[in-house]
Amino acid sequence: MADAPTSDDTLALLTKGYDFGRHIWRRARSATARAVPMGLLGRDALLVRGAEGVALFYDESRMRRHGAMPAFIQETLFGHGSVHSLDGDEHRHRKATFLGVTYEHAQVQRLLPYLEREWQRELDAWVAGGERSAYDAAIGAIGRAMMRWAGLPGTGEAKTRWAMRQAQIVDGFGVPYSPEFLLATANRIWSDRHARELIEAVRAGTLEAAEGTALHAWAWHRDREGELLDARLAGVELQNSFRPAIAVCRFIAFAAKELRERPEWRERIAAETAERGRFTEGPLASAFAQEVRRTAPFVPMLPAFATTDVELDGERAEEGDRVLIDILGTNTDATSWERPHEFDPERFVGRDDWASMPAFIPQGGGHPATGHRCPGEEIAIAALAAGIAVLSDPRVAILGEGLDVNRRRMPTKPASGALVRSATAPSSAARCPFH
Repeated sequence: MADAPTSDDTLALLTKGYDFGRHIWRRARSATARAVPMGLLGRDALLVRGAEGVALFYDESRMRRHGAMPAFIQETLFGHGSVHSLDGDEHRHRKATFLGVTYEHAQVQRLLPYLEREWQRELDAWVAGGERSAYDAAIGAIGRAMMRWAGLPGTGEAKTRWAMRQAQIVDGFGVPYSPEFLLATANRIWSDRHARELIEAVRAGTLEAAEGTALHAWAWHRDREGELLDARLAGVELQNSFRPAIAVCRFIAFAAKELRERPEWRERIAAETAERGRFTEGPLASAFAQEVRRTAPFVPMLPAFATTDVELDGERAEEGDRVLIDILGTNTDATSWERPHEFDPERFVGRDDWASMPAFIPQGGGHPATGHRCPGEEIAIAALAAGIAVLSDPRVAILGEGLDVNRRRMPTKPASGALVRSATAPSSAARCPFH
C-alpha cells in the first residue's frame, strides 16, 4: 500500500458511527469479501472480518497492538500503559494476573452472591413503585457487586457513585468532539487517583486486601523484572478488572429493548428463574445474554499494526499499516452465521463452546490466556444474564418510550436506557398531570 491513501475515511467513521463498516464493505470486491482497503488518520489501512479476519488480526507474529489505538481512546477508556496496549511476553505476563483475578471459575462463582443481592435490591425498588432505567439500575447493581467482589472498601452509596463515574468514562470516550469526553477525562483522572490511593494504602498496611481479590492481586503484582508495578498503573489495572463488567450496563439496556419486543422470551426466562430460585446462571437468560452481545452495537472495531506485509482474500497491507477487525461485522457476518441479522437466542441454547466460536468476538478474539480476548467475559455474561432474569420478572414492566437507538453515536444505547417500573403502576397517560 502507498503511504498516502487515495481517500481517508476518518470523517466517515465519526459521522456514520456503527454503519461505518457497512459503508466500507460496499467497496469490497464481493459480498463475501474478508478484507477491504480503506484510509484512516492519513494512512492506508485494511478492514477485515469473519473467522479469517480474526485469525489474522489476533496473530501476534504478524500484528502488534501497541500504539495502534488512537491516544484519546487508549488514555481515556483503558488508561495509560494498560495491558490493552502491550504485546508479546510483557502482555502475557500482565495478562496472567487478569486471568487469575477474573478468568478462574472460582472467581466467577465468588461474584454470584453479590450479583444476586444487588439485583434483588434494584428489583425491590421497581416493585415498590420506583421508576428508573434498566441502564441506571444496572450501573448500581453491577457496579456495587463488582466492587465488593474486587475487595474495595466503602459504603454501597460510595460504590454506586464510583460505578457511575466508570460508566460515564465508557459513555464519553468515543465522542472527543463533545463535553461528554471532557467529563470522561475528568472521571478518568479522579478514578486513577482514587485507585492509586487504594493501592498505596494496601502497600502501606493501612488497608487490608483479602487474598484472591483484584485489590490484593494488583497491589502486589510484580513486573517481569520482579519490581512492584507503579502504584498508578496498578490502579489502572485494578479498574480494568471491574470496569468491563460495568460497561455491560449498555447491553442491559439493549436486553430490555429486546425483551419488550419478545414477550414469549420474557415468560420463558421468568419461568426458568422462578423454578431455579435465583437470578444467576439461568441457561435461557444466558443464551439471551449471548445473543444481545452478538447483535447489540458496542465496540465497532479494534486496530493493530501489521509487523510484516500481510495478505487476506486478495487484499494486502504493508508493514506498518493499520489492520482493523470489524467486531460488529464479524458478529453478524453472513458467511459465519445463519440468519445473522435475526435476533434469535436459540442459537446459543445449550452451547457452552461459545469461546471457541471464531466469529463470536464481542470482547475480543483468540484465547484469553494467549490472545487479547477479555478474561472477564464469563463475569460479563453472568452480570448480564442476572439482569435479564430480573427484567423478565412479571412484577415489572419495560416501557416502550425512548427505545430508539442512535447508531451514529459510539458507544450507543437505547435513548432512555430502557425505562422500567412496577407492572401494577398506572400508565403515564392515566396519571394525574400534577403528580
